[in-house]
Amino acid sequence: MQESFLVPRRVCEFDPDTGVVEVVKQREVLGGYDASRYVEERLWVEAEDGVSVPLSVVRRADVPADGTAPGLLRGYGAYEIPSDPYFSVPSLSLLDRGVVLAVAHVRGGGEMGRSWWLSGRFADKVNSFTDLVACGRHLLDSGLVARDRLALEGGSAGGLLVGAAVNLAPELFRVVHAAVPFVDALTTILDPSLPLTVGEWEEWGNPLADPEIYAAMKAYSPYENVQARPYPAILATTSLNDTRVQVGEPLKWVTRLRETVTSDQRERPILLRTEMVAGHGGRSGRYDAWKDAAFEMSFLLHHLDVE
Repeated sequence: MQESFLVPRRVCEFDPDTGVVEVVKQREVLGGYDASRYVEERLWVEAEDGVSVPLSVVRRADVPADGTAPGLLRGYGAYEIPSDPYFSVPSLSLLDRGVVLAVAHVRGGGEMGRSWWLSGRFADKVNSFTDLVACGRHLLDSGLVARDRLALEGGSAGGLLVGAAVNLAPELFRVVHAAVPFVDALTTILDPSLPLTVGEWEEWGNPLADPEIYAAMKAYSPYENVQARPYPAILATTSLNDTRVQVGEPLKWVTRLRETVTSDQRERPILLRTEMVAGHGGRSGRYDAWKDAAFEMSFLLHHLDVE
């Protein structure tokens, strides 16, 4: 099996005697897709503590690194789950509009082995957030993305990631999409009556038993650390029947943001969209999922000033 940001998933046969690789089956991409129109690369970004963090970047080949292009940075960084490169048809729509797409492979994921996960959990979870901020700064400082045109997106534990990063460096980002975001982490992990809390202590630590974990979570939980300063435009999306990240978390976060931030919320709105019949993965069904993706993409593109 082969796949990348530019290569659709395909099944191959490898002959160890000759070294020949034959493509047996490949996902069809409609619309005259031509991979040569795009470039993908792996960069290395120095984090706050000197660690080199991998950053994947994909863009149209004719988009120059002159500090004018819009960009979208994504991240996850939890549970030792790697953000592997994968082919996405919706991403082609962004690339064709000149948007630079980037994935920050922050600590807490599994991209660099078990130590990468261990150095991004418990009291070291802050490394995930500072890694993401460093990747965002690199996109701007290198000229890959314009300083006022960088979007940020993450979901679930990735919603915690982007929420914490925005508290650390809101000036880096023009617009944020936080999907089913785990933004009231401390309150949730303090409540063992919730169905997922006790099992989650393996990832976040137990703040009921460990004062160091309590202090660390209180210092990074997005809801706890909203500041009275300008913030980017923010879209939080959630579902009423989400049992993993309950709807109250993004609701509380959005309320606190609206009450606290100093930016003009007509120019940079803070919105909450709640699906009334859906769970953690959003609405089921191909067409409903496409509608949701189109809405979220439109919000990002509007605030990036992309037609």
